[in-house]
Amino acid sequence: MTPAIAKAVFLLLAAGWYVVRFKHARKSRRTPILSSARGPRETALLLISLTGLGIIPLLYVATGGFPRFARYTFNPAQAWLGVLVAIAALVMFHLTHRALGRNWSVSLDVRESHKLVTGGIYRRVRHPMYTAFWLWAVAQALLLPNWFAGLSGIVGFGILFFGRVGREEQMMLTSFGDEYREYMSRSYRLIPWVY
Repeated sequence: MTPAIAKAVFLLLAAGWYVVRFKHARKSRRTPILSSARGPRETALLLISLTGLGIIPLLYVATGGFPRFARYTFNPAQAWLGVLVAIAALVMFHLTHRALGRNWSVSLDVRESHKLVTGGIYRRVRHPMYTAFWLWAVAQALLLPNWFAGLSGIVGFGILFFGRVGREEQMMLTSFGDEYREYMSRSYRLIPWVY
């Protein structure tokens, strides 16, 4: 394991995310949106997350280590752990998109004929997409030996998650009522039996 391979794994993680998302984004666009929480706040949260998980680490990779003051010594064992976490992130991301099908949306949307998905990866975890992004953020921190670029994903996505998850659950309660309440009582937000 070398720093160049670790950077390549991060780039493959980003490319894998795009491949998974592209196919599902095309399908879901064909299903009209019934209600949405899009607006300036949602746009700002998405941009903050994109900056932390995409722009800053890609700038680091493209420049060979920007910002230089935040570098630390590369640890191959840490990078190998990052590879495993990146694989887990992509698997979780794929399973989530597959389970959601046309219900998927990049924003807080409820689509026409929207069904509450509670099977598969959603059986025990209400927000496995967020779990996938947390895994991405951890993989990024393990793969990129730079305090700023490595941790920007945790900070950027953390702001999106904590600024959005409550609103998303409220939207689901409004749309699905007791069905969602019952689902909440038997599932966890991110990690089964933990949270």
